[in-house]
Amino acid sequence: MREAIIRTISGLLYISILVASILSSEFIFITLFYLLGLVCLIEMQKLLHLKSYALYAVQALLFYLFSYLKFDQDATILLLFITIFVNLFLVKDLMVVNKIPVFEKKKYIIIIFYLISSVIFLTLIPTIAGVFIPKLVVGIFVLIWTNDTFAFIVGKNFGRRKLFERISPKKTIEGFLGGLIFSCAASYFIHYYTEFLTFPVWLGLAVILSIFGTLGDLIQSKFKRQAGVKDSGKLMPGHGGLFDRLDSIIFASPFVYAYLYLLDYVS
Repeated sequence: MREAIIRTISGLLYISILVASILSSEFIFITLFYLLGLVCLIEMQKLLHLKSYALYAVQALLFYLFSYLKFDQDATILLLFITIFVNLFLVKDLMVVNKIPVFEKKKYIIIIFYLISSVIFLTLIPTIAGVFIPKLVVGIFVLIWTNDTFAFIVGKNFGRRKLFERISPKKTIEGFLGGLIFSCAASYFIHYYTEFLTFPVWLGLAVILSIFGTLGDLIQSKFKRQAGVKDSGKLMPGHGGLFDRLDSIIFASPFVYAYLYLLDYVS
C-alpha cells in the first residue's frame, strides 16, 4: 500500500510538471525537455557502461540548433530520416538478435539518434504548423498515458498470451490490444474537447503512439536486460528512472513528427 501511494504521488507530480511546462510557454517546454533529456542521457550512458562528456555537448548543440533556433527545415528532415532509420534498425535488432550490438559498437550513433534527436523531435511537434500549439503535445501525452495505463490494467486482469516474453515477461497481447483500443477511444474525446485536428488524424496518432510506444518500451527493456538492471535509475520513487517513464514517447516522437509533417505537406 505504501509503495502504491508513493508511486501515485510521484506520478501525479511528474504529470503536473509536464502539463504545466507545456501550457506555460514554448521556451519553458523546450528547456524542461532539454533537462529531462539530459537526465535520460545520464541514465542511458550508465546502461551502456559509457561515460562521455562529449555527448552532453552534442545534446546542447543539437537542442540549440533544432529546438530553439529551428535553423533549417532541410536539416531537420535529414535528421528525421536518420533518426527513423536508426530507430527501425533497433526494432530489427529487437526482433531478430539476442543482444542489441550497441553494447559492443555504435554506442554514440545510437545515443545521438535514438535518444537525443528523438527528444528533439518531441519538442518540435507542437510547432510543426509554424506556431506553438501546446494542446497538440498535451493530447499526445494523454494518448500515451492512456495506452500505458490500460495496457497494464487489461494485461494484468485478462492477459494470457505473451507479447514478447524473452524481453518483457509481463507484457501480453491482450494488454497491448487493450491499450490500443482505449487510446483510440481517448483520441475521439481529445478531438471533441480540443476541436483541433480531425478525429481521423487523432485516431492515427493513437495507433502510431500505441505501436511505436510499445516498441520503444520493449527496446528499452532489452537495454536494461542486457545491462542486468531492473530500472534505468532511481529518480522517480516507485517508477524507477526518468528514462523508464519517457521511453515510449521518446521512441514514438520522430514517427509522430513524420506523420504530422506528411499530413501538413499533403494538405
